[in-house]
Amino acid sequence: MGSCFGLLLLTPGVMTLVRVWLLFWAFNIDLAQKNLEEVPVQPDFDAHKVEGRLFTIQLASSLRDLVLPTDPLRLSLHSIWTRDSGDVDFVLFEKGEGLCTGLNITMHPTGLQGQYQGIFDGGRLHVHFVSTDYDNLILYVRFQNNEVVNLWALLARRMLEDPMWLGKYLGFVEKFYLQKSLVFNTADQCPPDRA
Repeated sequence: MGSCFGLLLLTPGVMTLVRVWLLFWAFNIDLAQKNLEEVPVQPDFDAHKVEGRLFTIQLASSLRDLVLPTDPLRLSLHSIWTRDSGDVDFVLFEKGEGLCTGLNITMHPTGLQGQYQGIFDGGRLHVHFVSTDYDNLILYVRFQNNEVVNLWALLARRMLEDPMWLGKYLGFVEKFYLQKSLVFNTADQCPPDRA
């Protein structure tokens, strides 16, 4: 009887909060899945043509905490390399606490054009090559661990921004309600070794 009475006392306020919390998470999971299905891919994508050195021109994320001015996402791409198996290696930099760490992430083809998946720090990654002319790339990365984070990047062979590609990229940023981030191209400070 005591436990039933306790439940009755919790019902008005706490149960409403629990319902709101569950609806919030269900909405976010549904939105993340819907976003994944809506993300386009480059038709006739050829991974070999994106090999080599690339610069991160723009970054945006669905998680606001990653792009706060006080603690921005300090991540940049160094290069992309392909393997004979069809796998794609992303060589990245992560800068923080005075250190710059090179990361090499191997992504495996999903069987779907321009899409790859892999493992990263115990989580899963899903990558779409959204749009490319092989000098400019719009890349979509979905991190899934305890939560789902969508990261979009505009990459280029040169540091100069191409207005056409920047406009296309900003269209996706608006469509998917992303938060823009500062960009760090730290390759000259701590270049990682190619795998």
